[in-house]
Amino acid sequence: MSEWDVIVVGSGAGALTSAIRAHDLGLSVLVIEKSDRFGGTSALSGGGIWIPMNPQIAGLGGEDNFADAWTYVTTATRGMVCEKRLRAYLETGPKMLGWLAEKTRLTFKALPKYPDYYPDLAGSRPGYRTMEPSFFNAARLGEHFDELRPPAIGTLLLGRVSMGQAEAGVLFARAPGWMVLTAKLLARYWTDLPSRLRGRRDRRLALGQALMGGLRASLADRDIPLWLNTPFTGLVMEEGRVAGVIVQRDGRSEQLTARRGVILAAGGFERNQAMRERYLPKPTQATWTAAGPSNTGDAIEAGMAAGAATEFMDRAWWSPTVPMPGQDTSWAVMVERCAPGCVIVNAQGRRFANEAMPYLEFGEAQYADDAAGHGAVPAWMVFDARYRWKYAAGPLLPAQISPDRKLPKEWEGSIYFKADSLEALAARIGVDAAGLAATVERMNGYAATGKDLEFDKGGNVYDRYYGDPTNQPNPCLGALTKAPYYALKLNPGDIGTKGGLKADEHARVLSTKGAVIPGLYAIGNSSAALMGPSYPGPGSTLGPAMVMGFLAAAHIANGSEGDARVSRSEWENSAA
Repeated sequence: MSEWDVIVVGSGAGALTSAIRAHDLGLSVLVIEKSDRFGGTSALSGGGIWIPMNPQIAGLGGEDNFADAWTYVTTATRGMVCEKRLRAYLETGPKMLGWLAEKTRLTFKALPKYPDYYPDLAGSRPGYRTMEPSFFNAARLGEHFDELRPPAIGTLLLGRVSMGQAEAGVLFARAPGWMVLTAKLLARYWTDLPSRLRGRRDRRLALGQALMGGLRASLADRDIPLWLNTPFTGLVMEEGRVAGVIVQRDGRSEQLTARRGVILAAGGFERNQAMRERYLPKPTQATWTAAGPSNTGDAIEAGMAAGAATEFMDRAWWSPTVPMPGQDTSWAVMVERCAPGCVIVNAQGRRFANEAMPYLEFGEAQYADDAAGHGAVPAWMVFDARYRWKYAAGPLLPAQISPDRKLPKEWEGSIYFKADSLEALAARIGVDAAGLAATVERMNGYAATGKDLEFDKGGNVYDRYYGDPTNQPNPCLGALTKAPYYALKLNPGDIGTKGGLKADEHARVLSTKGAVIPGLYAIGNSSAALMGPSYPGPGSTLGPAMVMGFLAAAHIANGSEGDARVSRSEWENSAA
């Protein structure tokens, strides 16, 4: 068979959501994936989705409303995103959740304490809007489990045990009960004898693994074909309309027909060095990304060749990353920066941002400081022996679990640097010693008073979410006084690019002249980021990808948005 109603390019969360929804609306669907594993960056991720007004909020004791969500998201996006797209997202998210819960194997749980990323903006919430996928038993995937892209090692306890978002928050922050939780997680893992006989991979899927496990099982329930090892190489155009795709399969080029539409959901261009150099701030390296290995911008370039407009090509979902020796990928440093007892400095030995700020804004601050001539690429995360003992730092597990002597020898001098004094450490990493000493002295003073007078680290609910509640008076501020001292090299990396094909509120791709390109849809990082320059909350990458996939399928099936959206009054009635 070489003809379907809908062909979906990519196999992440947005891709599979759109495929399942299209099938349920009566369409025949094919999903194609470039690599030998499905899941894309979604499988490596935290798996959360950001859905304001989700129907679980009221039952958990929270409150949300359209007016506040609208104020928050329009303020965060700074007028740079089409309001019709934002409205479609907010109105559709709750209905998509209801459909997933009723019709698929994927369910979510709202997180009451995981705050929006911009708590100072009007309309923000200190929790509830972010939802994590429920745990999923890999046995329900059958043979497809081996085809699921393995998780990022940083999402696992001790590099092997799965943990949910709420569990990870307790463990990293060393919140009350963290030791008991650790023991329970390890006991569950080691007593799962069938899985241990099979290998080290945990059968209890969490985070992005649970997200993709639930979606892939739902795809299998419907017998929707997913072709692995099928690179997408171009679009088929007929009389100005997208009519199919060209792929490589079994060493041959094939043309596949899409009678109703093609949905591009193949990620961004973070692994394409030429595109990075063309569009992103300098310096930039494809090896600095922590995203999936197959995201080379193929779908974006194909759309551009078909006349599509693009937006936000100079932006990414920034995150500081640590280079991994001998690998073409990096380790995202997201939550470690919130812990007390660390500073991040430039070549002058000076801080340039609140270490605990959201990772997107931290990346922007790093580039801005470097552009000002202060040598912030790379930057250096400096901490002392007390921090090293208690907290993780990139790939370094806490020393109480994995002391220096157990680390690979090649890591010292490449991933981390170590010295018996701040002056000696500064010499090793090429940072001004006097500047570093002065920075640490100021931080030690802030730790005593609980107030960071430069950048207010720990001054809001988001900063404190991953802080150490046992550290007072500020869970994010700690003195650096105990030798030896350490430094991690931080590059301005990313977890994906934001730039992509310009799309409307139905995910239809728009041409450079502003007209719809018939038959072509784009979602996720193949489309221009729905959140524009911002990152409103945990899960505001995956949330828009899935919701816009849901909308794209409805539009293809109905020729309009059909019943895809839920009105404010409908949401209020369901929440009540």
